[in-house]
Amino acid sequence: MKKIILLALFAFTAITTSTAQEYKVVTSVESIVPSGLGRSRIIDANADRNFKEFTSEQTEEDNTRNKSKRGDIRVKDFEETKLLNFYNIAGIRFQNIAANDALISSKLSDMAQNGWELVFVTSGVEADAGNTDGQGIFITRYIFKR
Repeated sequence: MKKIILLALFAFTAITTSTAQEYKVVTSVESIVPSGLGRSRIIDANADRNFKEFTSEQTEEDNTRNKSKRGDIRVKDFEETKLLNFYNIAGIRFQNIAANDALISSKLSDMAQNGWELVFVTSGVEADAGNTDGQGIFITRYIFKR
């Protein structure tokens, strides 16, 4: 009986460790354009792309350029969730930030319920660079695995 249990445990371990992990990136883009003129969204691609199809390797002997077409890389099948902009005409709008937090939390909870584990979060800002630069975004990438 011990041998059967040990064999079953060994088989289960072999099956679970041989399964490849899958990663998924969800991105939130929040506008920091003054007067609320920007666009803010959560983007979740529904299409898969294999990076190898769009990758070339440069060597001293062969420096052929990558001939991938942008249209082949572009994903047109994605989920887009509207978020509110950080600013409105009166300035920064804290209610908008709270609303975005609620929507992003809902998305993250849904991903967790569907078996995705949040493993990394990274963010960056392209902020206003002066009086003539009316553009800016706050971008966050949520990286999941299962």
